[in-house]
Amino acid sequence: MTHPLDPLTANEFRQVTALLRREKGVERPGWRIAGIELREPVKGAAPGPREARAVVWDTVGGTAHVALLDLTADTLTSWEARPGQQPHATVDEWHECDEAMRAHPDVVAALAGRGITDPSLTLIDVWTYGGHRIPDAHRGRRIGWCDVWLRAAPGANPYAHPVAGLKLVVDLNTMALLEVQDTARPGFPEVQGEYDPAHVPGYAPRTDRKPLEITQRDGVSFTLDGHALSWQNWRLRIGFTHREGLVLHEVGWQDGDELRPIAHRLSFAEMVVPYRDPTPQHADRTAFDIGEWGLGFMTTSLELGCDCLGEIRYLDAVLHDTAGEPVEIPHAICLHEEDNGILWKHVDGQAGAQVRRMRRMVVSTHVTVANYEYLVYWRLYEDGSIECEVRATGIMVTTPFTGEAPPYGVVVDRDTYAPIHQHFIVARLDMDVDGPTNTVVQSQTEAPPIGPDNPDGLALVQRSTPVTVEGGLDHDWASQRAWKVTNPRRRNAHGAPTAYKLVPGAAIPPMLDPAAPLLRRAGVLAHTLWVTPYAPDERWPSGEFVNQSEVDEGLPVWTAAGRPVTDADVVLWYVFGIHHVPRVEDWPVMPADTVSFWLKPTGFFDANPALDVAPSH
Repeated sequence: MTHPLDPLTANEFRQVTALLRREKGVERPGWRIAGIELREPVKGAAPGPREARAVVWDTVGGTAHVALLDLTADTLTSWEARPGQQPHATVDEWHECDEAMRAHPDVVAALAGRGITDPSLTLIDVWTYGGHRIPDAHRGRRIGWCDVWLRAAPGANPYAHPVAGLKLVVDLNTMALLEVQDTARPGFPEVQGEYDPAHVPGYAPRTDRKPLEITQRDGVSFTLDGHALSWQNWRLRIGFTHREGLVLHEVGWQDGDELRPIAHRLSFAEMVVPYRDPTPQHADRTAFDIGEWGLGFMTTSLELGCDCLGEIRYLDAVLHDTAGEPVEIPHAICLHEEDNGILWKHVDGQAGAQVRRMRRMVVSTHVTVANYEYLVYWRLYEDGSIECEVRATGIMVTTPFTGEAPPYGVVVDRDTYAPIHQHFIVARLDMDVDGPTNTVVQSQTEAPPIGPDNPDGLALVQRSTPVTVEGGLDHDWASQRAWKVTNPRRRNAHGAPTAYKLVPGAAIPPMLDPAAPLLRRAGVLAHTLWVTPYAPDERWPSGEFVNQSEVDEGLPVWTAAGRPVTDADVVLWYVFGIHHVPRVEDWPVMPADTVSFWLKPTGFFDANPALDVAPSH
């Protein structure tokens, strides 16, 4: 039987497409389907019919529409036009633009003028525009701008050789070339930008690495029933959408006979990657990887022994193309257990040593967004902690230069620099700590002044302040600030409200002028954490339609209402990421840069919940 939170199936995607075609004539080539997703049941409501939501647009008129569909009754229940808004860019458009531009005579001529006579060696890489950067002559169209890259040979790394100073402006509805911008010709420095052994000069692999095998002779300790995962005391459901990719639903802890809820829904809601280089080559280079493209669509298949090691279970994912046809991603999600060193230990002079090894349950997925890879890991621990880790790897954007290197990056190869950039990830944490009635408490440590009660100045006290009104809050390293999601209606054995603490990690500053256009588009970057009351239609922190947007329609708009968040069903929006000042060692392929944050029980239990972990042998 289908669970109300199970992702849409291939047959359900076909049903949605058939309904849209039957009721509104939505089919290629006059229409494209940007995204179809499950319309999840409203939190706390009784299960109803199976529903879907679709975003489509007319490629002739350019108008976007949002459709709601009742799959149980096989009916279209709503059809809403969204004039002036652009759905996210799609994988189909990316590939079609690459193919069309490489064959366009004006592009062929521009390449020949730079000595490139074989267009098949080029890669045309489409980026989307922020509304404030759209050329005036093209406003009102669905447009993209394109980098051009050159492979040294078939199968070689295209990102090793940017055709710098050459930019294409394309109407993505018609695939018409609108402009060829040729602003500079710094040439092609002799760089070593290859990483595939077949193309690395003098490649010789290391021979001193012995095999490392991980086995569980009695099988895994977890069970997977459809999309329901059980591991030791943990219970949750695994979801997947085209925009967010991996989603965790109904995360809870089996405490004796009681299943205690912790979080209703955990996912990534936006990823903003601004390049901090104002030169013409990079001035338009700001990506909203979730809102403009979709992590689900960018998810890649995982391979045993390479991406995942050990006794693995996989979940496939099903999405769709712009015609609405199902597209399967085999092995999209990996599930496995890992040893992670010591869980707890003490050595006593009389009793000897007691030690327990730590084990964790890992749910992971990998995403390729053009030149970058994002490896996402949600980890569950035996002490009730949840860790969210992201590893960024792949290939940096580089640019050749003549003369003195621009000050906005780091020289990584001959006459080639990589610009400074940032990766901001927004995690949407719909918390339910022992139920939906929670209060967020800002907790920080203070040092009282030296005085009669503190003669040596060693005292530290913890100050806790309830967050009463929705809005943004900031990280403070000096006070070790953190945020607890408490349930005032439930107390632990010591009288304190049960709670989970958001332990900040990788909280990076935006370093943006208040007047910066990016802050107008992504106001979420202005604060480390936002707290809002749950609302089913508040899902995207910078608004649903960020492609070509000029003004943020998300968190800054919602929180202007000043809604109360005390004893409420709260959602946390945590902003973390990577401040990437490139290193020479990041070239030609970047070792994984790792960032994470934690959700840790803080009075949720009456004592260490991992006391009952069996001794290791």
